[in-house]
Amino acid sequence: MARAAFYGDRLSKSFLSALPRIFEILPSLGSGPLSKSEKGQQRFCASGYLNAPVIAVTGLIAEARAACGPDIHVLSGGGDGVRLTSDLEKAVAGEAAAIISFGVAGGLAPGLKPGTCLIARSVLTEDGERYFADAAWARKLSLAVDGAPIVDFAGVDAPVIGPAAKRALHVRTGAVAVDMESHIAARMAAKHNLPFVAFRVVADPAERELPHAALVGMRQDGSVAVGAVLKSLIGQPRQLPMLVRTALDARTAFSALFRSRQMLTGSFGFGDFRELLLDVPREKVFGGSLPV
Repeated sequence: MARAAFYGDRLSKSFLSALPRIFEILPSLGSGPLSKSEKGQQRFCASGYLNAPVIAVTGLIAEARAACGPDIHVLSGGGDGVRLTSDLEKAVAGEAAAIISFGVAGGLAPGLKPGTCLIARSVLTEDGERYFADAAWARKLSLAVDGAPIVDFAGVDAPVIGPAAKRALHVRTGAVAVDMESHIAARMAAKHNLPFVAFRVVADPAERELPHAALVGMRQDGSVAVGAVLKSLIGQPRQLPMLVRTALDARTAFSALFRSRQMLTGSFGFGDFRELLLDVPREKVFGGSLPV
């Protein structure tokens, strides 16, 4: 679309001047599909020491890129829970040592800042089910990432958009963070009696509302749908400041996610965590709201 087509009653020069900022941020969130080498790394483990891979369940391509490593089989859900369940079932059938849900999440407890690392004590579903994470593995992750809090997560099938909805979910469940993959990963791990843990970084705080452009901005393969984002912005240009804020929060979260991945061993610490002492301070484990 030509630049001149953006001008009109609703779209100003200031709107256009802000667009480059959005497209400067999007690549860091994984706007492109996985390369052939990355796809290959998803399917098998070339240089690990485990007899079977650890399956890393993610939503976005950027999360998948962060999770890749020896002994890791990465799955990217792209917001499609049905497809993710099917892909995960196939991956588990091909042998798996454990399952980790890895990526970003929405904050539910008030005051959580973007970039805050959290580890699941349990995952609660919309149907009232609760799946507990492997306590020893969770503590190993907490020790590896500066004592990240071990808390309850909520798993949902659709995005939780605004502050009111986040607050209601927090009050109803006591969960501190929410994402769209952890409950699927936890359910599959329980079904096949596999160790499970979830490691998530807060991207959108409880006080923040997600703009429409952010909600339509994910393709089924987990990459960013730039065209859909731009179309939403053209239709609702007033959401641009909110989208910029959301994108900056997401970039902070992904920086923390990649940094945390570097602090973990290649297989997310699985395989050697049972040799560690399980003496994490009790104040690092929360069953309800997170003190902030």
